[in-house]
Amino acid sequence: MNWKFFKKSIPTLIFLVVFSIIGITVFYQLMKVDETLKVYNPIDVNPRLVDESVQYVQKNHTIADFQLINQNGEIITNEDYKDKIYIADFFFTRCQTICIAMAYNMNQLQEHYKNDDEIMFLSHSVTPVMDSVPVLKEYAEKKGVIEGKWHVTTGAKKQIYDLARKSYFAVLDEGDGGENDFIHTEQFVLVDKERRIRGFYDGTDKEDMQKIIKDITTLKKEYTRK
Repeated sequence: MNWKFFKKSIPTLIFLVVFSIIGITVFYQLMKVDETLKVYNPIDVNPRLVDESVQYVQKNHTIADFQLINQNGEIITNEDYKDKIYIADFFFTRCQTICIAMAYNMNQLQEHYKNDDEIMFLSHSVTPVMDSVPVLKEYAEKKGVIEGKWHVTTGAKKQIYDLARKSYFAVLDEGDGGENDFIHTEQFVLVDKERRIRGFYDGTDKEDMQKIIKDITTLKKEYTRK
């Protein structure tokens, strides 16, 4: 072996290795795309969950303005959620099936974000005639609702129906919001500060609760990059 040649080649080899590492690193950074959450529009969702009037909307979908009444008898509107990230669901207080797990998991998320003013929660009763303010108040106390953090709401059934079918896509039915045609799902809906839907989750599934937390972290990073 020509040792003189080998010794002379060492600096060249070191240079090539270092250059390759730098080149690969730069290439990776250039190719790396910051993770973002999908923005959901009606066309992206199961048609059974979407009112036919908006089923084929492909872009720019946002949650409609609303005016509801919370567990304290206070009027709650979209302005109360301005510049907030929030999780919404649909329930009724007498539900003894999926609502029990949903309420527990919403409470656990509330606990996780109790010191984060950027995150809020919004529950809509699908049986507003039965779920009066006193009933909601008792329910909220049992479920550990934090005042100002999580609003448990009632209101005109037609308005809640329209929100469910035209805004959040969380109700299965082909009716018009009548007393017997309002079948809510277990979905939790993640809404961003622009009132856009950024995720759907099974509100009875603990693994999906971890996914919400992960997705909220991703969503918050989106805002820090702006």
